[in-house]
Amino acid sequence: MDFVPVLGYIAGFCTTVAFLPQVYRAWRTKSCKDLSPGMLILFAIGILLWLIFGILIHETPIIIANGVTFFLVMVIVTLKFRFD
Repeated sequence: MDFVPVLGYIAGFCTTVAFLPQVYRAWRTKSCKDLSPGMLILFAIGILLWLIFGILIHETPIIIANGVTFFLVMVIVTLKFRFD
């Protein structure tokens, strides 16, 4: 495998996995009060746009990383409005 896609997969893995502790903490504590709804929504829009961009240019690392990250952000947004 070429170096550039590997780099993309590693970057995507890091940025996606970085969100997991926040999802876990929000679920465990049943609280998202310290998270700004504006930041979450803006972040979700940015991730969605990156996902669309990845689809349009047919770049699998971008598609996978942003698809999973968008799902995780939407989980946190849902928890934010459910618990707070």
